[in-house]
Amino acid sequence: MSYGDVNCLICGAPLVYFEEARELVCESCGKTSLAWCACENGHYICDACHRSSGVRTAMELCKRSDSKDPIEIAMEIMDQAVIYPNGPEHHTLVGAALLTAYRNSGGGIDLDAALAELEARSLQVPGGTCGFWGTCGAAVSAGMYWSIITGASPMTVDTWGQTQRLTSRILGKLADIGGPRCCKRTGFTAIREAAAYTQEMLGVQMDMPQRIRCHYHHRNYECLKEHCPYYPLKG
Repeated sequence: MSYGDVNCLICGAPLVYFEEARELVCESCGKTSLAWCACENGHYICDACHRSSGVRTAMELCKRSDSKDPIEIAMEIMDQAVIYPNGPEHHTLVGAALLTAYRNSGGGIDLDAALAELEARSLQVPGGTCGFWGTCGAAVSAGMYWSIITGASPMTVDTWGQTQRLTSRILGKLADIGGPRCCKRTGFTAIREAAAYTQEMLGVQMDMPQRIRCHYHHRNYECLKEHCPYYPLKG
């Protein structure tokens, strides 16, 4: 097992990650499910309870946003108290910010329908995929974004390949930066790469800041600091 520095939502104790899944009871809803982490005092919060308020907030903010900048949209969501330093709510947040900026930049989608589809898909991606599945939820969320705007499915030809290309491009960037997990670092990278890919492939240009500066690092004891491209004090 390994210890992480993002603390328990119940008691504030450090989290413990297991090498094998265990059946645990959620402290919030009382349901039993397979889990790969709990705090050192045994408290466990299931993914559904962890992300429910954050996902709802992300949907609400995106539906009323007129921003063309997916980083700005993502950071407005991240600024909310219901978004934790790390967690599966980011698996929805990334794609939602991209869909919203894409529509506001001239992309021809029904945003409400697209967000609803993204939410349904993203809720199937559990926390910890970056370490346990070999693919980060931020990259998967960006892949969902691309799949939705291009109509990709398991049976399409060109768009199937395009979706794999985008997620592989994001994962390559994340691998170059390295771990441990940080949902802000992976989210910013996924959004940046997806926005560039959208312009290259579809000609839709979203607004992007010249430099992405993370102001969440003080909440994450696992922050890479100067080794992260988004660390605000990096030279």
